[in-house]
Amino acid sequence: MAGGITDTGELYSPYVGLVYMFNLIVGTGALTMPKAFATAGWLVSLILLMFLGFMSYMTTTFVVEAMAAANAQLRWKRMEKRKEDDEDEDSSSGVSDSDVLLPDGYERAETRPILSVQRRGSPNIFEITERVEMGQMASMFFNKVGVNLFYFCIIIYLYGDLAIYAAAVPVSLMQVTCSVTGNHSCSVGDGTKYNDTDKCWGPIRRIDAYRLYLAAFTLLLGPFTFFNVQKTKYLQIMTSLMRWIAFILMIILALIRISRGQAEGHPSMAQLSGIRNLFGVCVYSFMCQHSLPSLITPISKKKHVNKLVLLDYILILAFYSLLSFTAIYCFRNDTLMDMYTLNFTNCEIINVAFIRYFLGLFPVFTISTNFPIIAVTLRNNWKTLFHREGGTYPWVVDRIVFPAITLVPPVLVAFCTHDLESLVGITGAYAGNGIQYLIPAFLAYCSRKDTQLVFGSGTVNKHLSPFRHTFWIVFVLIWGFSCFVFVTANIVLSESKL
Repeated sequence: MAGGITDTGELYSPYVGLVYMFNLIVGTGALTMPKAFATAGWLVSLILLMFLGFMSYMTTTFVVEAMAAANAQLRWKRMEKRKEDDEDEDSSSGVSDSDVLLPDGYERAETRPILSVQRRGSPNIFEITERVEMGQMASMFFNKVGVNLFYFCIIIYLYGDLAIYAAAVPVSLMQVTCSVTGNHSCSVGDGTKYNDTDKCWGPIRRIDAYRLYLAAFTLLLGPFTFFNVQKTKYLQIMTSLMRWIAFILMIILALIRISRGQAEGHPSMAQLSGIRNLFGVCVYSFMCQHSLPSLITPISKKKHVNKLVLLDYILILAFYSLLSFTAIYCFRNDTLMDMYTLNFTNCEIINVAFIRYFLGLFPVFTISTNFPIIAVTLRNNWKTLFHREGGTYPWVVDRIVFPAITLVPPVLVAFCTHDLESLVGITGAYAGNGIQYLIPAFLAYCSRKDTQLVFGSGTVNKHLSPFRHTFWIVFVLIWGFSCFVFVTANIVLSESKL
């Protein structure tokens, strides 16, 4: 996720890239959004959702611009190295200024002096052909302090991700299995409030069941942290298909209840106390910046990539609005669950047992496939952060210590709390804020400075963000730092009232 230069992979069309980005963004965060909408009020939620969607789109264009600048610099460094090699061998490359830059073969162009490329005004110098991950871009454009801060931010975000995943699976299992025993059959979403100390099976309390499931989850998926795993194409297709079936089912079921006059929701317009969690949930739900190199680089034609990204954000905004509004009007505020799928495990909502169990256990299947991948990504980022050129880690450190510091903290957090709305809110409001706003803004600013130094002030990056004025970078930075202050103050004030 945040490493160096990686293989581009098989190319695909811009519209396939649009689908991939849609699938990446619309994930676990969407399941916590209806509850956040209900607690903040529909009008405030809609305004904030639209604004944060716009901000996320802006910083996405910043990352694409930085990717193009990084590709240009890598290409220029190779050209310089080849020139030096040619001079050492007292030979010339034999490439004239009249040579044509081929769209599918950049090696020929890279044997030509950079001034020649610039004089012809070729757009290919900024073509995104190599997948340069965010960690590599940070090392290219930031100083040492900036690189360390980048890794600190992305590591904290990944820890939050793992804690959310580690809590979401046991919560879903606890809610579904505890509701089908005793007097609680089919009652997860009927408005009944359960305490963690309520009985689940015989002497086993609900919190005990949750922790048993957490232990099983850790024992089954935790060992993958100690090995290398990769998401296969077929696994991605399967989880994406399950996700869309689940989301469409929830929207249809909610619309059916509303159309039949069975809607119970009476959402308020605004509740300022719920903005903190809503902000974190929205930031988390629009998160894609850290994976843009993997998504954008394989797109075969990138001429209109910013327009395609804009279309993606409009579709995602519409989808989030439809999911959340159907939820808050279908269910009472006090009955909406942190994990929205659990609202559909009630027999009164749907009397088909298979659909109830499918929706109730949906997070178990999809999150379980992502947990090992996120864990390995976090482990590799730890290794990169402490790596020194030419150095190697002892076997114990490499195979035991790094996986252990990756796995233990999120499991401990999940053991202490299963408040998914707060976990998502805090992860999005802090680490997500840094990754989605601050890092892209600094990447855009620093990459523009470096591009001017290397290629001259007249050079234009073909993937320059539509928000090219420095005002937008300053605006994003002020917004990002203001969010840190606002969320922290809100947490402190909320705690002081307790």
